[in-house]
Amino acid sequence: MSSSAFEATTPDRVSYLDRLAVTDLGRSYKRRMLDELDVRAGQTVLDIGCGPGTDLASLAEAVTPDGAVIGVDRDQKMIDAARDRTAGRTTVNICLGDAHDLPLADGTADRARTDRVLQHVADPVRALDDMRRVLRPGGRLVMGEPDWNTLAIDHPDDDLSLAYTRHVAEKVIKNAGIGRRLARLATDAGFSVPTVIPVTPVFRDVQAADKVLGLERTTQRAVAAGYFTAEQARHWLDHLARGPFLAAVTFYIVVAE
Repeated sequence: MSSSAFEATTPDRVSYLDRLAVTDLGRSYKRRMLDELDVRAGQTVLDIGCGPGTDLASLAEAVTPDGAVIGVDRDQKMIDAARDRTAGRTTVNICLGDAHDLPLADGTADRARTDRVLQHVADPVRALDDMRRVLRPGGRLVMGEPDWNTLAIDHPDDDLSLAYTRHVAEKVIKNAGIGRRLARLATDAGFSVPTVIPVTPVFRDVQAADKVLGLERTTQRAVAAGYFTAEQARHWLDHLARGPFLAAVTFYIVVAE
């Protein structure tokens, strides 16, 4: 099933997050999230699921030396990387914690963000409740989440494309439809939701898409889960490798206040 068009080994999580951040997609949606966050000098900003600190520097610049940035992540490896990358930034504090039970007092932050985190948590509703708890009155939360049910990959056999998307939505991502549900869930948690921004990247290069989607690895998992036969998987990947290639998925930026 292997092809030189596809990445053979699984990247570690830090490397994966780093390379996504520097793609055109990563730069554009992160910039839009920062714009919507509307950070002011002197504010306290919370980055929930901060990972290896990808966005902490830009947040620190936005709050100026008079403000504060707090990064929270549940993975010690991510915390260690984030601390290394922000060493010397006195406005940045990083702590180990879970999105469902943030290690912060009520009303700690003026602004909060979360980027592709709620798709993975055990209970998005509980996490949203705790995010609201730690925000001050008038605070703003900006969230970015994909809707994996919208994943569309062109292939002459539509049934294979649908099977691949079903596998991703049903078996790979815990909360695959969180993107479309997020405005409703935030409203249910007591937020108002003034803005929802759909972002739909289109991939025309199979190797660029593979770096985000892990096409061959995910296909192998689909075979193991019974969504593809081995022969169908070969047919699927052979066409994707030869091209022409097109894939798209919709990502939602949701502003909650």
